[in-house]
Amino acid sequence: MLKIEVTLGENDVMAISEELKRIGVGGLTVFKIRGRGKRPGPEIHASKGSQIFVPQFSDKYRLELIIPDTKEEEVIDIIKAKGRVGKIFISQVLRAVDISTGSEGEDTI
Repeated sequence: MLKIEVTLGENDVMAISEELKRIGVGGLTVFKIRGRGKRPGPEIHASKGSQIFVPQFSDKYRLELIIPDTKEEEVIDIIKAKGRVGKIFISQVLRAVDISTGSEGEDTI
């Protein structure tokens, strides 16, 4: 199993979610976060437009999902196609346990 963590600079969550549902990936956790990347955030005009403020951090979105190893390339392709700006991080999941049923491994996802 793999854990996919995606940080999106723009709100492409629904487009990605719909495509993941289409291929049978059900579980997805979404967080609205603040952060900064290489590029500065958008300028904000303050004081009736006479001052320009560039915030230190901007709104971003974070997706987390656990998938079987066999769906890795398909999921990555969907995220790359539907996401405009961001990063994808992939890591191995050593063990997964369903609290209510006690099942382990891919049965939990």
